[in-house]
Amino acid sequence: MARGSVVGNVAEDLGLPVRDLLTRNLRVSAEKQYFTVNTENGNLLVSDRIDRESLCPQNPQCVVPLEIVAENPLNVFHINVMIKDINDNPPHFPQNSIVLQINEFATPGTRFGLESAIDADVGPNSLQTYQLSYSELFSLMVEDKTEGKNVPELVLEKPLDREQQSSHLLVLTAVDGGDPIQTGTTQIRIKVTDANDNPPVFSQDVYKVSLRENSPPGTSVVKVKATDQDEGINSEITYSFKTPRDIGKMLVLDHKSGEIKSKDPIDFEISSSYTISIEAKDGGGMATECKIILEILDENDSAPEVIFTSVSSSITEDAKPGTVIALFKTHDKDSGENGEVTCLIKEIVPFRIESSANNYYKLVTDGALDREQIPEYNVTITATDRGKPSLSSSRSVTLHISDVNDNAPVFHQASYVVHVAENNPPGASIAQVSASDPDLGPNGHVSYSIVASDLEPRALSSYVSVSAQSGVLFAQRAFDHEQLRAFELTLQARDHGSPALSANVSLRVLVGDRNDNAPRVLYPALGPDGSALFDTVPRAAQPGYLVTKVVAVDADSGHNAWLSYHVLQASEPGLFSLGLRTGEVRTARALGDRDAARQRLLVAVRDGGQPPLSATATLLLVFADSLQEALPDLSDRPEPSDPQDELQFYLVVALALISVLFLLVVILAIALRLRRSSSLATWGCFQPSLCSKTGPEGFSNYNEGTLPYSYNLYVANSRETGFNILTMTPEMVPPEDLSNEAPLGVSVTEENNKLNSNSVASTHVSFSLSSAYGFGLIPNI
Repeated sequence: MARGSVVGNVAEDLGLPVRDLLTRNLRVSAEKQYFTVNTENGNLLVSDRIDRESLCPQNPQCVVPLEIVAENPLNVFHINVMIKDINDNPPHFPQNSIVLQINEFATPGTRFGLESAIDADVGPNSLQTYQLSYSELFSLMVEDKTEGKNVPELVLEKPLDREQQSSHLLVLTAVDGGDPIQTGTTQIRIKVTDANDNPPVFSQDVYKVSLRENSPPGTSVVKVKATDQDEGINSEITYSFKTPRDIGKMLVLDHKSGEIKSKDPIDFEISSSYTISIEAKDGGGMATECKIILEILDENDSAPEVIFTSVSSSITEDAKPGTVIALFKTHDKDSGENGEVTCLIKEIVPFRIESSANNYYKLVTDGALDREQIPEYNVTITATDRGKPSLSSSRSVTLHISDVNDNAPVFHQASYVVHVAENNPPGASIAQVSASDPDLGPNGHVSYSIVASDLEPRALSSYVSVSAQSGVLFAQRAFDHEQLRAFELTLQARDHGSPALSANVSLRVLVGDRNDNAPRVLYPALGPDGSALFDTVPRAAQPGYLVTKVVAVDADSGHNAWLSYHVLQASEPGLFSLGLRTGEVRTARALGDRDAARQRLLVAVRDGGQPPLSATATLLLVFADSLQEALPDLSDRPEPSDPQDELQFYLVVALALISVLFLLVVILAIALRLRRSSSLATWGCFQPSLCSKTGPEGFSNYNEGTLPYSYNLYVANSRETGFNILTMTPEMVPPEDLSNEAPLGVSVTEENNKLNSNSVASTHVSFSLSSAYGFGLIPNI
């Protein structure tokens, strides 16, 4: 049939919808593509020239098995196509001419065997009969001798006379049964010889023998024997093949003995049996034939083959057990047990083999797959036959595992701690977080974001930001250790799979301190020129006497806030000592006669930063036993043009006024106590500069005055014990109020007094004020 001819509609026969043929990739699986399937209509088409004689030699029935493969899901349909013979091969004789030597004494009715014609067609198209050209002396007889083959014989009808005619020429025609009929001819040349009236006779008309394939050359196959009753040269018999020349390539015939031996190894897979014609001819030219049926015994010399019909291009790692991965079949040219094949996988892999019909097998999953651990498998399928010894062959297939989003990102650290020095440049990167995702493509592409923080949501964006691609954390502003020492963020790494997976990690940012704040002196309070109010020292002070204490603070922390105190300048260098860490000013020795009553110390306070920052304070110390004694020394300053003298004058006047006002306050407090008024609120402010307010537990709180000091006067309302307490608030010496006043020495002692159950618990504060005139403002309250 011509290429493209329609054999049949397999889609209709198999019940497959035509619309699904293309998506299911319907195709023919065969070693030789004689047929194809049209995926548009499901027709089975002829794709190559089909020669039945090549496909099925010596076989009257020719069937071509086909496998129709469909995917999604994988299915195999087995189809047998029977090849019908046409009369495309005419009969032909192995030789164009046949020479017969017939003795003239041959009796009528003697038969002479002729060479059979060959016709590759089968059935009615094969050789049917023979025809002989007209002759009065000879006729043709056709007999069925072996395996349904017609053997022509020439029959002598009348006696021959060599003297009248020594040769005869006949034409033998072989006729097949095709339509139209085809024929083949050969010439029969007959030479009339002298009397040889007994042809050779074989011991058997048919010899049946067997030979194992791959037998070594020279192996004896069979020995034929023919006898002739004639004598002399007419009884000398020679043997020859009367079969196609291909037999001569495999077997060797001894023309004298009639023994047949193997020449080359014979392959069972080419043909399992051969029919051989042997001719025995005597010296007189008379010949006869016998048939040898040679059966080839199979040896296990062909290893089985593994042929993959369909293999999935990729397998998702979440494929369930039992998913079909590949479809393959086995083929062994041997027969019997030598052709029975078993398949197995030698490697330890999550796959197994399931057998199907007609030597078909399925490769299916047999366990969980994890692309992150094993991205691909090289599966080797070994096919082994049951021969002895068995033969096997292997075929490997690479199976690629495709990715699914089954792994969440994993940060490289369980948590992050970042140290950032304050005053960092805005926009600088301060840290980087990194997370890995073993998945592929979008499933493994990670982006970063900030999902939570202990900062205010509105303030978070002004502090830090994170790069979604790289995970780099950027500072959006300069950090100040004194305002914010630490904050915590929660970062999230999220992949781009569907659905997306994520992981969180905490990141703590510690703002490190820099030495960007100088020390600040709290006590003594300093004036605009950096000097403090004067402190008095008893003249009889012994070495180690605590004169005063310099108190300073530093807004920095750690080493940057580690303060040290140093004397930069002193009127008498060896007279006072300064505590390096405490800032305490003590007398180093006793006061001498030559020592001046007034001493000046310039103290520097340094922090421990690099480079260090510092502040200075000037201390004025006066050796005097009382304030009245100290004031003349302060007035006798050698620098008449110093404005400090004028300030001390105003200070003396102010102290006098304070003393007077203080006495008035005490008198008013006593009067209020004696009056025992039930309502303290009726007592208002007696003067614009003094206001009385009711404190806790019935105390009166007086905190208004004209001095740069703030006093709180509490009057106890106790029925059993009556006393007045005047306390001084912690804001003893506000620096801003003493900027223009004369030096004032203040000493404060504190102790806790507990009264009985009906009295008021209070703090007893004793302080003394020494003025430039040398009198105590309030000796003890």
